[in-house]
Amino acid sequence: MSDSTSRCWLVERTFGDRNLVTLVYATPDGSRYQRRQRSSTALRTGTPVTAAVAVPDADLESVDDAATRDRYAAEADRVARAFDPDDPI
Repeated sequence: MSDSTSRCWLVERTFGDRNLVTLVYATPDGSRYQRRQRSSTALRTGTPVTAAVAVPDADLESVDDAATRDRYAAEADRVARAFDPDDPI
């Protein structure tokens, strides 16, 4: 990882209407996150969702809510312990 990117772990996956899946990747401390949307078709046929991704720091948003920050940090820790960064999840 360079100084301008952060490793972020998958902390949330929600299935919505319109055939979209929302993925949330967060920093290990839960203080910053990136939200991505992919079609469920792309998830089945495209690049798999991995346990972690490198996200440019400029693309990360702050987590302002303390409870969400704690939840993201706990889930990032759980995923990091269970999976290697490139593992499909």
